[in-house]
Amino acid sequence: MAEVKACKVCNISRHKYYGLAVTSLDQLKIKGGEALGFSPSESVTVVLEDDGTIVEDEAYFLCLPANTKFMLLHANEIWMHSHQVDGGTAQSCRKSTDVEVDGKDEVDGFESWRSLAEQLRQDLASIILMSEADLQSLIDVPCSDLAAALDFSQQKTQVLQDTLQRMLDRREEERQSKDLLRLYLKAIEQEGTWDPQEQSARLDETDGVQVEAAAGFSSTTLMVLKDKKYPETRLSNEELQMVAGHGVEVMMEVLGWDGERTSALVQACESELSKRLQRVQGLQSLNAQNQSTSQPHTERETRAKRRKTHTH
Repeated sequence: MAEVKACKVCNISRHKYYGLAVTSLDQLKIKGGEALGFSPSESVTVVLEDDGTIVEDEAYFLCLPANTKFMLLHANEIWMHSHQVDGGTAQSCRKSTDVEVDGKDEVDGFESWRSLAEQLRQDLASIILMSEADLQSLIDVPCSDLAAALDFSQQKTQVLQDTLQRMLDRREEERQSKDLLRLYLKAIEQEGTWDPQEQSARLDETDGVQVEAAAGFSSTTLMVLKDKKYPETRLSNEELQMVAGHGVEVMMEVLGWDGERTSALVQACESELSKRLQRVQGLQSLNAQNQSTSQPHTERETRAKRRKTHTH
């Protein structure tokens, strides 16, 4: 039997949120559409409410934590930040609705790290899907504050933050190793020759970055995509999904790159996303196996104790 996932849905106005329990992405579209008053014949697009990431892959949907907020859009609707809707009215409506549904207070300036902490509290395997910026924000949080949010002891929380730091360091080491290999191969191939096309490409990489958002990307994400080497290792799972979802043609317009370079980036992002999802599924499978093997062991110990009692 498929696992039931608790989630919340809203429409583009964010005026109301409905709680649902579904087992698949298709069921989310059907039940969510009914709750929001959509016509059954209408085409519906599912996106993450907080950043507009398109959710169309079943495996990705199953990897999302419980109580994720989704937005259902009609074919002609485009996701926007809450402060962009109704001149900011939607933002206040969203906050008041969250207080009513969740039963807890939200205050202005609610730290982004708290939502990341909630993901970890639901499933520690979600660490794999976090961007370097997400990991750094959790590392920078005072240990006592993060411990309270996770309901961990301070000692356990400190171990967690040390682990996050090691993950960051390992990603940086991987990039440096790739850079060294790239330079080595280039030196062998060129053997002192100068390639005008490569020089032009290098100049393109160092051009000033347009920081205005395009196609739903934040300025920070665009800077990572344009300026950083191996950007797929720096992006969050949601950002990788956005790149893969937009495809080569759209990303060519967003980045101003040629088709070959853009195609390589999209493929790298798709590969990184697939690798992270496989890691999560592997961890979940291992956890399920550990739980199934520990239960028979406990039952055997109980039966042994009973036999020992009867013998005496």
